[in-house]
Amino acid sequence: MIPAVIERCAGIDVGRKFLDVCVMTGDAHDVPAEHQQRFSIINEELERLRKWLHELGCTHVVMESTGSYWRPIYNILDDGQLEVLLANSQHVKNLRGHKTDRKDAHWLAHLLRHGMIRPSFLPDRDTRQLRDLTRRRKQMVGCAVDERNRVQRVLQEANVQVGTVLSDVFGTSGLKMLDALMDPDKTPEQIADMAVRTARKKIPALRKALEGHQMTEHHRRLIRHSMEHLAFLAEEIEELESEIAEHVNAHEPLREACQLAKTVPGIQETAAAAIVAETGADMSQFANAGKLASWLGTCPGNHITGGKSKSGKSRKGNPWARQALVECAWSATRKKASEPQRFYQRMRSRLKHKSALFATAHLLTLKLHETLASGKPYAEAQETQLTAAKVKRIVRHHSRRIKNLNHWLATHKKRWESSS
Repeated sequence: MIPAVIERCAGIDVGRKFLDVCVMTGDAHDVPAEHQQRFSIINEELERLRKWLHELGCTHVVMESTGSYWRPIYNILDDGQLEVLLANSQHVKNLRGHKTDRKDAHWLAHLLRHGMIRPSFLPDRDTRQLRDLTRRRKQMVGCAVDERNRVQRVLQEANVQVGTVLSDVFGTSGLKMLDALMDPDKTPEQIADMAVRTARKKIPALRKALEGHQMTEHHRRLIRHSMEHLAFLAEEIEELESEIAEHVNAHEPLREACQLAKTVPGIQETAAAAIVAETGADMSQFANAGKLASWLGTCPGNHITGGKSKSGKSRKGNPWARQALVECAWSATRKKASEPQRFYQRMRSRLKHKSALFATAHLLTLKLHETLASGKPYAEAQETQLTAAKVKRIVRHHSRRIKNLNHWLATHKKRWESSS
C-alpha cells in the first residue's frame, strides 16, 4: 500500500521525444523542495535520469500509462530500488488552462506525494509477454475478417450474389465456388454444382445467384490477392497459437490459471489464454470479484445522483478481455442445463438479447474470479428450489396477466360483435 504521504517522489510527464521530471523532497509536514529537469528518451539519458533519481533519494516514481511511450522508461527505472507506478490519465488530469509538460510533471508528483494516485494494474513480465502474443493473434484475426469483407465487396461489384444464398462464403462449398470463379470458362451451372453436402439443396438458388455475373479479370485479380493474404494470415494465426501454448506451458502460474479458467463454462483454450493474459494469474490484485468486473468493464454502470439512478451504461474497461468474455458468454448460453444458460434465459425474459448476454458475461467474470482466487475448478451451482414467497409472486404475476388478457378479449369481442 502507498503511504498517505511520500517524502521523496517524482512525477514524469512522458512525451514521444522528451520527458519532463519533477522531484519533490522534504519532510511530510514541510513545503517540499522541487527539482525539475528535462531528459530525452535515448537510453543514455534514461540511465542518467535513473542515477539522478537515486542521488536525490527518490523512492517512488509515477507516470501516465499513455500508449507505449512509458515502456522504455519503465524498463530502465524498474531496478528494484524505485517503485514505479502507472497512473490512469483520466484519474490524474490537470485543470483546464494549466496544461504544460512541466506543470503536468509537478501535478503528478504532488498527487503521488499526498497518496492521491491509484496505480494501474501492471502484470509481471511473463504475463505481459503472453498479453503481447494474444493481442497479436486477435489483431491477425481482425485482419482476416477485413480481408474476407473485401472479397465479399468484390463479389457484390461483380454481380455475384452467392453470399445471399450461402450462410458462409468461406465454407467448403463457398471456397470451391470461389476457386471455380477464377476460371473464366466455367459456366454458372458448373460453378453451382461445386456445392457439397447440405448446400447441394441450394443449387437452383445458386445458379440464379450466378447467372449474368460481371466477373472480369480485374475482379479475379483482386480476389486472388485477398485469398493469398488470407492464406498468409491463417499461417500466422496458427503459428501464434502454437507460441501462446508454448509460453503458457513454460510458466507454471500461467498454465495453472489457464487450466482453472477452462473449467468455467464457455471458456476454451484460446479464450482462457487471452483472459489470463489481461488479468494475470494472481487474483490478489483485485480485492473481490466486483473489482475485477469493474476493471474488465463487464459490470453495469453506476451513476446515481440526487438519489436517482441515471444511466446504467457499462464502462469501457479492458476491451481485449471484455470482448473475449462476451464471446464466451454466447458459447456458454448454448450449453444445455448449465448455470449460464439458466441465468441467460432468466435475464432474457426481461431484457433484450444483447443486455442478457452482457449480464451473462458479468456472471462468467464473477465465476472466473472465484475459480482463480480459490485455486479450485469451477463447480456447477445447483438450481435452487423456489421459495414460498417467490411462488406466490409468480402466481400473482401470471394471475394479473390472465386478468388483463380476459379484459382485453372481452372489450374486443364487443367491438367485433357490433361491427358484424
